[in-house]
Amino acid sequence: MADYPFPDPIIDTSAAHEVARDLVVIPNQNVDLVPNIGVIGGSQAVLVVDTGLGPRNAEKVLRFATEYAAGRRLYLTTTHFHPEHAFGAQTFAGEATYLVNSAQATDLSSQWDSTMAMFTQLAPAVARELDGAERPTPEVVYSDAHELDLGGRVVQLRPTGRAHSNGDQLIVVPDSSAVFTGDLVETGQFAIFPWFPPHETDVSGIHWIKVMEDLAASSPAIVVPGHGGGGDTELLVDVRDYLTELRDETWVRRDSAMPVETIAEEVRALMIERHPDWRLPEWIERGVGCLCSEY
Repeated sequence: MADYPFPDPIIDTSAAHEVARDLVVIPNQNVDLVPNIGVIGGSQAVLVVDTGLGPRNAEKVLRFATEYAAGRRLYLTTTHFHPEHAFGAQTFAGEATYLVNSAQATDLSSQWDSTMAMFTQLAPAVARELDGAERPTPEVVYSDAHELDLGGRVVQLRPTGRAHSNGDQLIVVPDSSAVFTGDLVETGQFAIFPWFPPHETDVSGIHWIKVMEDLAASSPAIVVPGHGGGGDTELLVDVRDYLTELRDETWVRRDSAMPVETIAEEVRALMIERHPDWRLPEWIERGVGCLCSEY
């Protein structure tokens, strides 16, 4: 098992803060494999967005949400099925109603075992947090956009179609002009392309760009990314523009019949030069491989 050069993926609920009325974010504080968690309240119910990596992190989130809800009903949704976002969902069973879109429900069912096997090999700290994780069974599965009435506040759960994963969804809070994006958006790092052919090829760079174009055009005031600090529409524009330049620089080389390995080397150097302060450049090559396969 390779060395894991990052802090242990542990959620710290003490850093939770309100970003709008009755809308709280538990920030990831730039710790890898810790997502930004949302807690969205209405007069009758509270919606939790994402669980953290495994049952122990999810227990922390559930305790926080239960205390915050103060007797209000609990719901849970997840931005997509990847482990730090959804592999603690079974902890909420019996405590919250779990809602996901149909593509994400399929991901949870069909890819749980292989994804668990891959992530537990990353590092002992990751395996430790995933120990005891069990595949959840969502109570509510929907195909199209779903509106959840929390009491005086309606939250929109909007599946995007295949982008970072098959089951990505946006969680939109219209009365606060806020959106939770999951890993469609990150702050200060290169976009995560989980492109590992032949086994994992769900990501679509082309459709991801279209999702980001539409999302940026909606101009939300509050953007909570999957990882990293929050922002506004400018954060969406930055991600849209990066994905577009990654596509363009990849395709101009692919169309000249350049080998994929050479394309990846050249595009990686160019992207790092253009974004010298961004983290995780290893995802650039994965993005190149994905985009080389798309037309």
